[in-house]
Amino acid sequence: MTEINWTQLREHALQGCSLDALPSTVSLPALPIAVTRFIERSRDERTTLKQLAAIVETDTGLTVELLRHVNSSYIGLREKAKTAQQALAVLGLRQSKLFVITTGTQAAVLARRSKLLNQNCFWNSCLQKALFAREVAKLLKTDPELAFSGALLQDYLLPVLTNDLYPVYARFTEERTEQPECLVAYEDAQFRWNHATAGALLAVRWKLPDELVCCILFHHRGLHILADPQLARSPVAAVAISALLPDQLRQNLYGLAQLVFLQQKWPGFDLQTLVEQVDSEHAALGMGVENAFPLSRWCQQALTARAAL
Repeated sequence: MTEINWTQLREHALQGCSLDALPSTVSLPALPIAVTRFIERSRDERTTLKQLAAIVETDTGLTVELLRHVNSSYIGLREKAKTAQQALAVLGLRQSKLFVITTGTQAAVLARRSKLLNQNCFWNSCLQKALFAREVAKLLKTDPELAFSGALLQDYLLPVLTNDLYPVYARFTEERTEQPECLVAYEDAQFRWNHATAGALLAVRWKLPDELVCCILFHHRGLHILADPQLARSPVAAVAISALLPDQLRQNLYGLAQLVFLQQKWPGFDLQTLVEQVDSEHAALGMGVENAFPLSRWCQQALTARAAL
C-alpha cells in the first residue's frame, strides 16, 4: 500500500475552508498551555524525554492522567511508572504525543458546559468509539493507536457547538426522524459547514499531526470510506466505521444497520464480538470514565435482530 501524504490530503480537503465561517457566537476552546508546549517541543528531534516530561509536570492533571494510563491494566507493566519521564519512556514519543493531545483536548472541552449534551455520557460514547476503532484498525492491519486517538476526538467540538448554537442543534434532536440521515448533512444545510470540518480546522490551528486531523475531518464518511483507494485500510477508515455507533445525538440514524450490513460483507468483522471486546476493555481501562451505558446496551436491538436470523 502506498504511503499516504497526510499533509497533502489535509490541505486539499480543507482548501477554501476557514474557521471564519463559524458564527461569532461560537467561542472556540484553547488547548492547555502544557499541551501546546509539548506539541511544539516534540517537533524538535533534539528535545529529550526529560525535557518533555518537565513540560508535562507543569500540569498536574495531565501528569496524573499520564501515570494512570501507563499504569493501567491495558499497558500491563510489571513495575509501575512513578514519574512522567518513566511514563513517556514506556509509551515512546509517538504514543506519548497522541496521549497528551487527546487528554489535553478533552480537558479543553470539559471546561465548557453544554446545554444539550451530558458531558459524562458524551465522553463515555467517545471512549466506546475509540476502543471500537482500535479493534477495527487491528482487523484492517493499520495503526490502532492513531485510530483510537482519532475516534476519541472525532466529535470533540460538539459540546461547544451544541452549547453556543443550542437552538439549531436542539431542533435536530427534537425532530430527529424528520431531519437528514446524518448530523453533518443537517449542519451543512444549516451552516454551510459541519463539526468535522470545524474540528479539523481548529486541530490545524493547534498544530496537531496531519494524520490525526484527517481522522477528524473524514470521520463522517461511513462505509463509503472503504471504497477509497487511499483510505480504505487506514486509521481514518477505522474511525469512520466507529462513527456509525449510536450516541446521544443519534448522529447517523441508520449507523447500526450499516454495521450489520458490513458484517455480512466482511467475514472478519463480527459486531457482537467487537461490542463485547469494547465493553470488556472499557471496564478494565481505568481511565476514570464510568461505563454507565455499555456499548452492548446501545447496540442491543441490532444484536438481538442479528441473533434471530
